[in-house]
Formats: sequence, C-alpha cells, structure tokens
Amino acid sequence: MSKKDNNAADKVNFETAMAELEQLVSQMEDGDLSLDDSLQAFERGIKLTRQCQQALSAAELRVKTLTADDTLEDLTQEDA
Repeated sequence: MSKKDNNAADKVNFETAMAELEQLVSQMEDGDLSLDDSLQAFERGIKLTRQCQQALSAAELRVKTLTADDTLEDLTQEDA
C-alpha cells in the first residue's frame, strides 16, 4: 500500500478521532508503553489531531457560509 493509500485508510470521522486521541493520551499518561510504542502513539496522535483540526476548520467555514455576514441570529419559538 502506498503512503497516499495508507493516509486514506487512516481517515476517521471527528468523533472517532477524538475517542482514539483520548485513548492514546490515557495510554501514554499511564507510562506503560515502551519508547517505540510511545513514539508510534505520538505519531498517530499528531495525525488524528490534524484530522480534527481540518474537520473543525471545515465546519467553521460551513457556518460562516451559512451566516453570510458572520453573525448568528437568535432562534424564535417558530424556528424551534
């Protein structure tokens, strides 16, 4: 598998990425990982963090696009 294919296979949705990040942090904080495993966990965590940042940036852009003037209006009872 090429590096590009490997990256595509590593892509997960935001919620899954956050859950995996929490698990990685917990494992690293426990201190039971070997140096090599810690480095692999750190590398995976960096990839997941970048994916989450991209997802958040895309969501922010969608919100800005939907609220063309960058302001949100309060919902009324009729909107709910």
